[in-house]
Amino acid sequence: MPDETSQPTDFIHEAVAEDLRNGRFSHVKTRLPPEPNGYLHIGHVKAFLIDYNIARDFGGVLDLRFDDTNPEKEETEFVEAIQEDARWLGIEWKQVLFASDFFDVLYEWAVRLIKKGKAYVDDQSPEQVKQNRGSWTEPGVESPARDRSVEENLDLFQRMKTGEFPDGSHVLRAKIDMAHGNMNMRDPIMYRIIHEPPHHRTGKQWCIYPMYDWAHGQNDAMHGVTHSLCSIEYEDHRPLYEWFLNELEIENKPRQIEFARLNLSYTVMSKRKLRRLVEEGFVDGWDDPRMPTIRGMRRRGYTPESLHDFIDRTGVSKTISASAGVMVDVAILEACVRDNLNKKSARRLAVLDPIKVVIENYPEGQTEEFEIDNNPADPSAGSRKVPFSKVIYIEREDFQEEPEPKYYRLAPGREVRLRSAYFITCTDVVKDAGGNIVELRCSYDPATRGGNAPDGRKVKGTIHWVSAEHGIPAEVRLYDRLFKSADPEALGDFLADINPDSRQVLTRCVVEPSLKNVQPGDKFQFERLGYFCVDTQSGLEKLVFNRTV
Repeated sequence: MPDETSQPTDFIHEAVAEDLRNGRFSHVKTRLPPEPNGYLHIGHVKAFLIDYNIARDFGGVLDLRFDDTNPEKEETEFVEAIQEDARWLGIEWKQVLFASDFFDVLYEWAVRLIKKGKAYVDDQSPEQVKQNRGSWTEPGVESPARDRSVEENLDLFQRMKTGEFPDGSHVLRAKIDMAHGNMNMRDPIMYRIIHEPPHHRTGKQWCIYPMYDWAHGQNDAMHGVTHSLCSIEYEDHRPLYEWFLNELEIENKPRQIEFARLNLSYTVMSKRKLRRLVEEGFVDGWDDPRMPTIRGMRRRGYTPESLHDFIDRTGVSKTISASAGVMVDVAILEACVRDNLNKKSARRLAVLDPIKVVIENYPEGQTEEFEIDNNPADPSAGSRKVPFSKVIYIEREDFQEEPEPKYYRLAPGREVRLRSAYFITCTDVVKDAGGNIVELRCSYDPATRGGNAPDGRKVKGTIHWVSAEHGIPAEVRLYDRLFKSADPEALGDFLADINPDSRQVLTRCVVEPSLKNVQPGDKFQFERLGYFCVDTQSGLEKLVFNRTV
């Protein structure tokens, strides 16, 4: 085991270290158990990194095991996407497993429980099964089928397997205690019948499928998992997890440890709710940059390092209530992204809402270049040459005809600095017939080349610019939070809390010419504007940038 003094001190690390010290386990093995019924989101990142970090920190092994036990929701597309997103996060595993590859073992183990008198086939309707479970204050009602003989149960279970019965007509249930205080222990369902659609891996070989509570612990056991790490809502399922292992007389039983799941402000995490956002057209797909999916965050410009930093900063905790989680301010995630991009993003000049500026005393037809650092935070990033000419664009908000108090940017008669270029002074304002400003006339001081005056005079305002002659048109998409409230699910109808201004598309933007050949995924800081990423829809015909943060 690695030196414990170098290990993190969260309760999971402490529990694993204690298990190794007292000899409960001689090694560590964890697993990532995603169900391939959707795309990974930021909540999965926390769970994945906890499993990955525990295996890494204790010199153990990590498996990727797909819980593909529900053919109605699972697709190969999601299997491939989950692996791609996990690799993007930097997670490595020893092997890829599928619960479906071990359906035969799970079936034989279920037969073992039937023979022990610990499982039975129930032919009550789904509604009757649900109704007879009782409530938290009232015991359940035993099924009339509960006392069937072992031989009859074995026969019915075999006939379920061969496809004799329709969906919903029969289930296999564990025989535990219908008066148990934990509802999960009231004869839980182990198998149900699903004829269609075919399974994404096994096709129509099977028509009975194990429930998660049955497959989960047994797959852990057969694959040698030592620590089954899962979110807090499974704490109430742990007695059932352990009951199955005990009844099967599994040696070296895995240990389940629960942690508080991640809740992010201004975000929903439920796959069902995320699916509604996609299917009902509130977003443009699972990779919409407003989505908390890994796909969406990648497209928006988030980095793996920033997500690792975010999970490290928020830490690992355990809550008392199974319905509770850790509500984390999305501003912390944004700060992690900003910190990471500040170190690695090249700086570029871009104007999102351009207004034309004509420098009247600048020589006609002249072009010169300014050497500008690519990233002041990284001297090794070098510099690039940026062209300058008589006509430039600046941001419309960088000019006020009647400046308000403490406004230090361009105004009539006022001098400002053009970033790394010259001092300019506004001499005239040109308006159209409707009174809208369409052009500014300015003069420049040739002695201030590079942005400093030889006489030492100071200006309070520095603004960015792009040469009109050399600039490249671009579309820029500004993203805000998808929901208006920090906890949209607290309102009941989370869709009613959608922020109608969560995306703004700017089509008249101009960027410096060095961005001509950028590729999707390239990241930049547009000076004074924020961090931006080249969108997947970008191309030579139209550059498209997404604002990351």
